[in-house]
Amino acid sequence: MNEFDVFQLIYGILPAVIVGLVSFYFFHTYSSNEENRRRFLLLREKQKTSLPIRLQAYERLTLFLERISPGKLLFRVEPVAEDVSAYTSLLIANIEQEFEHNLAQQIYVSNECWDYIRTSKNAMISMIRNASGKENVSNPDDLRKVIFEAMMEKQLPTEAALGFIKQEVRNLA
Repeated sequence: MNEFDVFQLIYGILPAVIVGLVSFYFFHTYSSNEENRRRFLLLREKQKTSLPIRLQAYERLTLFLERISPGKLLFRVEPVAEDVSAYTSLLIANIEQEFEHNLAQQIYVSNECWDYIRTSKNAMISMIRNASGKENVSNPDDLRKVIFEAMMEKQLPTEAALGFIKQEVRNLA
């Protein structure tokens, strides 16, 4: 085999190799695009089913925050006796019960959102305990008055958590 035959062989094989490489490139690109399209369709289908559940979780947590806000809590939970510590315990138990009822919602919200919810709950309990420990509180009506005054002085933790929930829901859409 001489040099001329080698060049003819190379010239004969070279177009086949180029066509093979181009075909491989296009096939690889096509299959990659198809895989990405399938992933996108699966993600979109998953979002169709998960988005309503997540929105429902945010709704329930919003309802929880509304129910433990001092204005709503004090009107809903009436004192049953003239004992301040009993009324304080009743308010705290009501907040804890509401929290436990919505505990499973943490699965559907971000960790940061859940931290806001927990912090809000703990801050409300702390606010009630601090108000009941004041010297001028001798009956449940005084406790309610002190809590309402504290509510007027500063932003409530429930309002901060509600603001965060609203922001997070806006980012979902």
